[in-house]
Amino acid sequence: MAQLIKDAKAIIVTTPQEIALADVRKSINFCRTVKMEILGLVENMSGFTCPHCGQPIDIFGSGGGARTALLSGLKLLGKIAFDPNLVKCGDAGISFQQQYADSPVASAFAQIADHIIGSGKG
Repeated sequence: MAQLIKDAKAIIVTTPQEIALADVRKSINFCRTVKMEILGLVENMSGFTCPHCGQPIDIFGSGGGARTALLSGLKLLGKIAFDPNLVKCGDAGISFQQQYADSPVASAFAQIADHIIGSGKG
């Protein structure tokens, strides 16, 4: 498919743990082999804020996406924390961005979109 879509570009998405990063490195190599531009890397499920105490918890580790982006010469587009409300909105077909516009996760999505839009300029 990558070779059939003219000017296709990739966004690599990973979780922070090493087992996921091993697959992501294969995806990066694949994109480079087929000469598909990679816009950057997103670290998904990057932490979780405890709803009771407000403390951050790194359920899946931390920083794996940033390290992989750096070692691969890619831009880290952003980190998206795990938010149970995102799951609820997806299951209900409700826009998370509208429902939780002031949340850190909504802000992370907006920043990632800005990076992607910005990479298309010039």
